[in-house]
Amino acid sequence: MEEKRFIEQEEIFSQVLRAGRRTYFFDVRETKAGDYYLTITESKKFTHEDGSFHYKKHKIYLYKEDFNEFSDILNQSTSFILDEKGQEVISERHQKDYHKINGEDLNGSKADDASTDSFTDLNFEDI
Repeated sequence: MEEKRFIEQEEIFSQVLRAGRRTYFFDVRETKAGDYYLTITESKKFTHEDGSFHYKKHKIYLYKEDFNEFSDILNQSTSFILDEKGQEVISERHQKDYHKINGEDLNGSKADDASTDSFTDLNFEDI
């Protein structure tokens, strides 16, 4: 069986948005047929306890036939959020200048983190 290789096409146009520990890449690429499409990649930096780090990447491919609907829904969704909650970031952990040290913010309070090892024993017999 012939091995298939997927080779990323060279970017024709590229923009980068750095947002704290997340970076978004908007890259225009060319299909084999010569048409253009957009890839949007989210790259998020994670730090290990030993100080080393790794990135997790998520990518979506957006083709021209979906641009109008995608743009409309994105604009509706962002407008809804801004209309309901305004421009101000509510959670300090999501602000660009927020820093966490050993699970605590710079004020010394523990951050609410779903990745903690705490566990609550639940009894479902009464349900």
